[in-house]
Amino acid sequence: MDERVGNSMGRSPSIESVCAETDVYMGITSFYFLCFFAIILILYYVVPKKMQWGLLLVCSVAYYLLSGNGMLILYPIASVTTCYAGIRLLASLPAEEGGRRKKALVMTILVNIGILVVLKYVNFGIYTIDGIAALFGRSGELIRSVNFLIPLGVSFYTFSLLGYVVDVYYGIAEPQKNYLKLMLYGMYFPVIISGPILKYREHGEQFFAPHVFDYRRVTRGLQRMLWGFFKKLVIAERLGVLVDTVYGGYADYPGAFIWIATACYAFQLYTDFSGCMDIVVGMSESFGILLPENFRTPFFAGSISEYWRRWHITLGVWMKEYVFYPVLRTKFFTGLNRSWREKFGKKRGKQYTTFAAMFILWFTVGIWHGGDWKFVIGSGLLHWFYIVMEELLEAPCARFMDKRHIDPKGRVVGIVRVVRTFFLVCIGDLFFRAASVGDAFSMLRGAVSVWNLSVLWNGTLTELGLEPIEMVITGISLFLLLGVAILQQKGSVRDRIAGRVLPVRWLIWYALLFSVILLGCYGPGYSAGEFIYQGF
Repeated sequence: MDERVGNSMGRSPSIESVCAETDVYMGITSFYFLCFFAIILILYYVVPKKMQWGLLLVCSVAYYLLSGNGMLILYPIASVTTCYAGIRLLASLPAEEGGRRKKALVMTILVNIGILVVLKYVNFGIYTIDGIAALFGRSGELIRSVNFLIPLGVSFYTFSLLGYVVDVYYGIAEPQKNYLKLMLYGMYFPVIISGPILKYREHGEQFFAPHVFDYRRVTRGLQRMLWGFFKKLVIAERLGVLVDTVYGGYADYPGAFIWIATACYAFQLYTDFSGCMDIVVGMSESFGILLPENFRTPFFAGSISEYWRRWHITLGVWMKEYVFYPVLRTKFFTGLNRSWREKFGKKRGKQYTTFAAMFILWFTVGIWHGGDWKFVIGSGLLHWFYIVMEELLEAPCARFMDKRHIDPKGRVVGIVRVVRTFFLVCIGDLFFRAASVGDAFSMLRGAVSVWNLSVLWNGTLTELGLEPIEMVITGISLFLLLGVAILQQKGSVRDRIAGRVLPVRWLIWYALLFSVILLGCYGPGYSAGEFIYQGF
């Protein structure tokens, strides 16, 4: 991963060094990748239907080999191989041999999680030990030579595969007998870039089913891809310039600059990640493969809980099914629940037990995003604190509004909740984007210690890397994004467009196409392979 990618994710140079380097020529917004995709799409509907999945497998392997250090493909192959062995062993063992089945499951999980931990979190442990040592006056430099190149999409394919193994263990998914088909499921090239995290029982078999050419399905997939390109190239790339300027020298940009840059980063992160998802989902749709949605207008959420039901949906579902519920079912937590119910009462005891299990859940969500405490806080524990406070304050707030005859379902209250939720999310994003936890706290101090709202109208914002015309383009694009999000609340925007007369349909899609071509950021320093969540 190049330096610009590392900066966009707010990583320190030491973390950058362990990330996989991605060839910009095969980034999914590059011309070369579009040619690669066009050739695959043509061949996909030319080859015999029974060979389609084989073509996708060959292309997935080719993409992985062309997207960086080719030797890194050994890691996903190792994960597929161990999961395949685990699945076949589970399939061969009868239900009566529960002990051996559990050992097979645990070993498969430990091997794959072990690979993930070694690749992604060795430095996290080192930095944590160093920090503790520094508190006691010890040397803060224990080990600095342990670095690993991280394969593309390691967290995504690991979670998709492990979820499948667990489902086979519980008998809710059929074991795959064909090793190569499992390899396609684990290494399918659009998904391996930035997700979404898949469930084999819901999405796996369609990778191997025959798909006939369907003009409507292919064009709808291309339309979805075009919207993703617009989000990424027209909006996210421009916002990134402003964000990089402020976060790269936050001491020179206190007060309103930090708040503005943080709000811009929230939209940059959303348009970057959801734009990638639009491209991936649209590409797959053109193959006849329907992937799960990963976003549902998250900035319209009225609470943090609702936000996470709308943001990175597949990660949230995976964490609940394979981390949260299993944790609650452990002997420790069932005993804790029993003890706290006796001590605090049935309702409070259950609630406090849930909060304790949620702490593990949100720590896991944070650490999934990266081996750095800023991710643990910004994407994990801070959101755990938000949700706990929301639940604890729900009843007092309801009584407060009832006494003052405030309608809790009124439009004004709804808007206040949405703004509040966005503000809380931005605080988490500040930690996520800052170079370190220390920098995040320094930025927060700088944000609240200086009152300089005049920068909103005195022209100072034009000194943050965007020319006035660029800011106008960004503003108009964000309004278009808002308009589409409002329409999405009422149903499919593509269906609405499809219901228009032909000239109107063509006008809309060609306007969007030329907006991407003419307004997309392809200037110096642009990396076509750069997506914020690609590093995860």
